[in-house]
Amino acid sequence: MACGFRRSIASQLSRVLDLPPENLIKSISAVPISRKEEVADFQLSVDSLLENSNDPVRPDIQVQAKKLAEKLKCDTVVSEISTGPGTVNFKINRELLTKAVLHQVIEDGSKYGLKSELFSGLPPRKVVVEFSSPNVAKKFHVGHLRSTIIGNFIANLKEALGHQVTRINYLGDWGMQFGLLGTGFQLFGYEEKLQSNPLQHLFEVYVQVNKEAADNKNIAKLAHEFFQRLELGDIQALSLWQRFRDLSIEEYIRIYQRLGIYFDEYSGESFYREKSQEVLKLLESKGLLQKTIKGTAIVDLSGNGDSSSICTVMRSDGTSLYATRDIAAAIDRMDKYNFDTMIYVTDKGQKKHFQQVFQMLKIMGYDWAERCQHVPFGVVQGMKTRRGDVTFLEDVLNEIRLRMLQNMASIKTTKELENPQETAERVGLAALIIQDFRGLLLSDYQFSWDRVFQSRGDTGVFLQYTHARLHSLEETFGSGYLNDLNTACLQEPQSVSILQHLLRFDEVLFKSSQDLQPRHIVSYLLTLSHLAAVAHKTLQIKDSPPDVAGARLHLFKAVRSVLANGMKLLGIIPVCRM
Repeated sequence: MACGFRRSIASQLSRVLDLPPENLIKSISAVPISRKEEVADFQLSVDSLLENSNDPVRPDIQVQAKKLAEKLKCDTVVSEISTGPGTVNFKINRELLTKAVLHQVIEDGSKYGLKSELFSGLPPRKVVVEFSSPNVAKKFHVGHLRSTIIGNFIANLKEALGHQVTRINYLGDWGMQFGLLGTGFQLFGYEEKLQSNPLQHLFEVYVQVNKEAADNKNIAKLAHEFFQRLELGDIQALSLWQRFRDLSIEEYIRIYQRLGIYFDEYSGESFYREKSQEVLKLLESKGLLQKTIKGTAIVDLSGNGDSSSICTVMRSDGTSLYATRDIAAAIDRMDKYNFDTMIYVTDKGQKKHFQQVFQMLKIMGYDWAERCQHVPFGVVQGMKTRRGDVTFLEDVLNEIRLRMLQNMASIKTTKELENPQETAERVGLAALIIQDFRGLLLSDYQFSWDRVFQSRGDTGVFLQYTHARLHSLEETFGSGYLNDLNTACLQEPQSVSILQHLLRFDEVLFKSSQDLQPRHIVSYLLTLSHLAAVAHKTLQIKDSPPDVAGARLHLFKAVRSVLANGMKLLGIIPVCRM
């Protein structure tokens, strides 16, 4: 990929260095564009070549770069060779660059950047991604939003790379909170309220029963008894629990549709209440289970009584815990999917939990525990709506749509939209996702309504606006100018900068595939949009000679195509009008 230029450079280098081209490809990178000067298109890091060398004395990198550059020759692909700090730089024949990049973007379509030699030799894998996972009978709040959009991005990226992905929503549908909720509903619940607004009513019941339980020990006792009845399979308790679960999933599916997200499987902790007993038996048979004075069952992961490495796997009354159920779920998924990788997307507060789960699987004899991975993320602060302390996701989505409609009302073209509400929601979601994905996932960040909706600067609104504007160009001029491409008409600095930036897309995808961070793609798309905005002002299509207009339209079409590809990977549906 990078239109075969990287491989062409690697072939010439391999003859000089007597190394296979495959060993050199990842040391050749596209050069980030610079506003100050026109830069070369590719560079070879001499340092990365020396890292693989067995020579104990590290030679001067600059001297090595110059020596290597002297041995290389320009050809039909490379028009200029120079050196930089520790690099050998390659400039591609300008006409060839234009032709190859635009041809590749059009030919590869949604696969542009993914057919790169950087991904060659990557076998298709079976990947399980567990994400979102809200607690049943509680309204979907913004705390689950990050897991939902991050997990969706990871699943999208893995799928785009040709892997077989299974998306699992592992609901929090078991545990002591159901003892509280079941007891609470028996005491404070109303059937008609449950039917008209199920999750809102269950939320109110849960808040009330928690308040009462703090002052009344009898309620805590009743809750404990209710959960025990659930674990023992009491028909009445299970029937109430099943109802809460079904109503919750119905509500969640509606919200996921608004987010443009789907799951292959709705699973839950409840599926593993019986299988968790098998986990306990296996731990016992391996001599790993210890009983405490209080009657709880623990596993000492350190082997020497270190209290920080002790994991509780059963309560004193024999009921299961989160960790036990997670171990049972992992074993079941391995049996069912035979995965190569399983990724859990949860907040960083669960880091220790997953370390213990993976360690426990390992000492139980499951070598595949090494294929399990936790992708942690930080918390969002300040995402309050007008509804108060708990910020429900639906309130956020409604507020986003409302604010975007208000913003769009000031733009004349909005009146022509077939479905302004849908457009407002898509633009608003883009704003939300880009705000979230701009930094390291592990970082906490402060949410700002004002910053999210800026139409200029580095926001999702700006990306959507750029996409819509470029789409409008194609609609206006496409029929007349998109036949032939005269590459000689795209030699202005603005055109070259865009082409150079399009060259880098595969590297950005590769980087994100390595560390599962969306920020590389976000940064790339924002730069692409800024380049397009500058080019749109200076490279006129209207009133230009036909071959110039056609060439420019081809360029803008390529930008729009790559912009759409990147946005879709991030979980954003591009809009064509706004």
